[in-house]
Amino acid sequence: MSSEPLRVWRHPRPEGAAGLCVGAGCDLPLHWRRAKRLARRIQQVARRERLPRRIWTSPLQRCADVGRWLRHWGWQHRIDPALAELDFGRWDGLAWSAIDKAQLDAWVADFATHRPGGGESLVELLDRAAGWRAEPGALVVGHGGWMLARRWRLERGQALPEAEQWPAPPRYGACWEL
Repeated sequence: MSSEPLRVWRHPRPEGAAGLCVGAGCDLPLHWRRAKRLARRIQQVARRERLPRRIWTSPLQRCADVGRWLRHWGWQHRIDPALAELDFGRWDGLAWSAIDKAQLDAWVADFATHRPGGGESLVELLDRAAGWRAEPGALVVGHGGWMLARRWRLERGQALPEAEQWPAPPRYGACWEL
């Protein structure tokens, strides 16, 4: 990984996400005001720190809409599927309460390698997040799971997490240097 950290902002809170399993297969809309507000914050950081006017985002609209505002203001907006959230397969978009407890227990028991809902394993997300490359000092709008995976690999290398070790995601709109 580059010696200059990425700045990654978690996307704003999407519409209708409360209580749902929201991953790569659940492309919830983002209120335009939230997208514009985060884009303005990113623009201010870039101006203050004299950073390039380039933003990378996931293709999911809760990230890409922020990039579209920046593109509207003259930025380069690059979309990369490698920045997407964990794919929860059949679980994506379901209420957590609607997912069979035995299936959730199976995931918790084998947290790193199980494929929740038949989707992507956490190991796959860890590898995808750690392997993502951009120019030094890149600015990114991403997802909480991707941010956690990237930080995990930076801090703990190849160690695999147990469910109880996995931290809560950053708040919506938070910026981490990774």
